[in-house]
Amino acid sequence: MNKMKVLAVDDNRTNLHILQVFLKKLGHEVILAENGEEAVRRFESESPDLVLLDIMMPVMDGFEAARRIKAMTRDRWTPVIFLSALNRDENLVEGLDAGADDYLTKPINFVVLEAKLRSMQRSLTMQQQSIDSLRRVQAISDNVLDAIVTTNEEGMVVSVNQSTERIFGWPSSELIGQHTSVLIPVQQGATDQHSVRSIDADEPLLVAAQEQEVVATHKDGHRFPATISVSQVTLDNQRMIISVIRDISERKQTEQKLRENAHQLQDYYDQTQTEQQLALRLMEKQLHRSGLQDKRLCYKVIPAEHFSGDIVAAARSQDGHLYALLADATGHGLTAAISVLPVLALFYRMTKLNRSIQEIVLELNQQLKESMPVGRFVAITLVCLNEGERKGEIWVGGTPEAFLFDRWGRVASTFPSDNLPLGIVGSNELGGQPRVFTWEPESQLALCSDGLLEATDKDGVQFGSSGLIESATNSSPKERFAKIEAALKVHQNGCLASDDISLMLIECP
Repeated sequence: MNKMKVLAVDDNRTNLHILQVFLKKLGHEVILAENGEEAVRRFESESPDLVLLDIMMPVMDGFEAARRIKAMTRDRWTPVIFLSALNRDENLVEGLDAGADDYLTKPINFVVLEAKLRSMQRSLTMQQQSIDSLRRVQAISDNVLDAIVTTNEEGMVVSVNQSTERIFGWPSSELIGQHTSVLIPVQQGATDQHSVRSIDADEPLLVAAQEQEVVATHKDGHRFPATISVSQVTLDNQRMIISVIRDISERKQTEQKLRENAHQLQDYYDQTQTEQQLALRLMEKQLHRSGLQDKRLCYKVIPAEHFSGDIVAAARSQDGHLYALLADATGHGLTAAISVLPVLALFYRMTKLNRSIQEIVLELNQQLKESMPVGRFVAITLVCLNEGERKGEIWVGGTPEAFLFDRWGRVASTFPSDNLPLGIVGSNELGGQPRVFTWEPESQLALCSDGLLEATDKDGVQFGSSGLIESATNSSPKERFAKIEAALKVHQNGCLASDDISLMLIECP
């Protein structure tokens, strides 16, 4: 504090003028009054830092003025120095009882007065620093979202921050002096308070109790969930209890909503699982027809998910011809599996009637073109074997090329994909006649989906046609399927496939 605002009071104008000149020379701001009543008015309007007060004055003497001034300065200390020719002990005692902080007799010794002013100035500077610190602490406290309630040992509220007013609806002026039970019912808050009060009274540090959930009470009577943590601090040999209370209504609502959502998700999951299990049983019934149990077939389908978009089917016609189908729908999973169901139904119906490969392909294409959305299609390899004449027909559209292995596992013929997958164009644009082929004894026809050839190892290398051919070479017809399976497993080495995998070997007797 570089300068003070000083209220100088004296009924003698000469003395007042001398004081004014002296104080201004010291760098202070001066307010003048000529009697006690005027001094009280000027004090109220100007809020000076220090008062120099004469005792013997008209209208109102200095003792009464001092008492009234002190009554107006409850929040901060404003020093009052009496200046008087009265120098008896009883005058000094009366002045101090009236609220004076110091006493200086007239005629004034200005050296002593200057020293007293410096002393008061140091005390006022310390007071201002304390006030500034308190304001900073209060500002921080008021900006904390939690309620901070300070009580004495009896649980009476001493101070609260602004959040307490917001959370509980009580103005601080009404809350101070009340028991904390108006905020937290005694039976719930007692545990924490008792635990704090049982701490050694000589302990000067702040000790925190464990946070616990309670039910708090708003001024309007409604209750809400809250957490409370209670601490204690000893100040000036007086034990104070500090409670930090947090309104957790939103958190509780969020937790309840999360629980409800979790139940809904669990119900949805359970329902989905039930539906998937039902769909899986239906698919299994559709897929595993008796034709696949033909002794001349070996096959395997490995879905990337629960459902496979790859299917294999086999059936014998009334004339004994063996029909085999490997189909691969766009994507994988349940949607891909649904896409191939119409293919299965038509395949089994038309093969029973001994229809040609060309007729079956055109009918399948027409059905898929009409029923499937744009962007969805089904790649197929369709085979018909006339075992009596050792002659077969094969149509490949969109699936990898098929291989005819001889008895030693060498590639005797390949059948590339010369046609579009089914469901893309109309049947009149599909075209493509089936290829006719013959075979030597103990030959095998290998059909697969692109999932087999695109299966990768840990380095991203694909199994490929080379992997299929190498694993089949120098193998007997009986062990060939197992050798291909083993080679694929070694290649993947635990890596998950990104697409459905299907493989079918057909013996050509």
